[in-house]
Amino acid sequence: MESSLEFSPIREFPLFDGQEIIGVAAQIETDEQDSLLVIGRHFGLGYDEITRANSNLDPWLPEPGSTVRLPLRFIIPEAPRKGIVLNLAAKRLFLYDKKNAYKVFTYPVGIGREGWETPEGLTRITVKTANPSWTVPESIRREHAEKGDPLPSVVPAGPNNPLGDYALRLGFPGYLIHGTNKPYGVGMEVSHGCVRLYPEDIAKLFRHVTVGSQVRIVNQPFLTAWDGEILFLQAYPPTHKDPKQVNRLVQDLMARLQKIEQKSGRSIDWDKVHAAIERSDGVLTPILNGDIDDFYLTISRPSIKFKRPIPKTIDADAWKLRVAKLSTEKEARQFAAMLNHQGPPIPAHSFATNVIAGPFSSSQDAVSAKKRLLSEFSITAQVMAPGKIVETPQTPPESTIFTNLLTFFD
Repeated sequence: MESSLEFSPIREFPLFDGQEIIGVAAQIETDEQDSLLVIGRHFGLGYDEITRANSNLDPWLPEPGSTVRLPLRFIIPEAPRKGIVLNLAAKRLFLYDKKNAYKVFTYPVGIGREGWETPEGLTRITVKTANPSWTVPESIRREHAEKGDPLPSVVPAGPNNPLGDYALRLGFPGYLIHGTNKPYGVGMEVSHGCVRLYPEDIAKLFRHVTVGSQVRIVNQPFLTAWDGEILFLQAYPPTHKDPKQVNRLVQDLMARLQKIEQKSGRSIDWDKVHAAIERSDGVLTPILNGDIDDFYLTISRPSIKFKRPIPKTIDADAWKLRVAKLSTEKEARQFAAMLNHQGPPIPAHSFATNVIAGPFSSSQDAVSAKKRLLSEFSITAQVMAPGKIVETPQTPPESTIFTNLLTFFD
């Protein structure tokens, strides 16, 4: 289905009594300034949401003219519709407007990684802070010190503060909902347990909530809901890493669907159910026999307010770093794009199969970036002084580079 209408990147949806699904699935074409990350941010989708729905595309450098699916239909978690409800599996937060019961806001979030899981349960917002400083927990200071990246006891507000511009302290000791200086990590399991939002989203959330607002954190990877006569399944990858726990979740889903089948008198296409679980891409799937796949509204391309990060032109007179030599020119372009999406960015360019970082305004800036590359990615870069060329350094195997970069948002 096609439309020439502009499609606003809203995070606010009407919500009526009994309604279980909000939003509209859409699709657009890319241009040369896009990455899936900037498109996702514009439309309020996190990294995992936009990349899993478009697994056929290069997330960093999609070909211009490619069709990008925008999975902007969401099944509301099973929980009381009050305050904030955060579904860890979906990496998505729902805010119910206390002044208007017929409205809901929703935002993608980043959550805790394995070993630093975001806790589940019911709590409240205890403190609201604008321009927060970060008192670094001793466990995190030890972790960074072991990587050769010592942190101060307190990080002041500013561009290097991982809390961003706003923080909401929870009743769970040590946990916050906050902004980030690494926006393209939103939608991933990368934090030390806190909940991260895009800078523009945390600003809105901060205005809408008050101290004492309820926060309920649930973990529901398999959601089902009716939309008229159509039954949908929305499957996300379980955050549980134990295969036995995952198997129990799948068994619970099957039992729930069998009850729905018996009660409704409608037959379920179990092949579609198993395929949706296998994909676990968060895309709504109609699962009754005879139902066709959910359609995507083709929309005219809006003006994307975020652009793929492109660094300044590099030349021989600038301070720079020789970072890596990859196997192919495509891998070098991808690697450079990954570094440019860093937060704060590490400006990087590809030259054939080589990746050069820069330009840097001083030797201190170049050395600082070199330390980050070593600490965060285990990559040993070499400083290139203005006018000076150095030999290609020894770098980790390409597979190691890309494995390390999967966690570069943390």
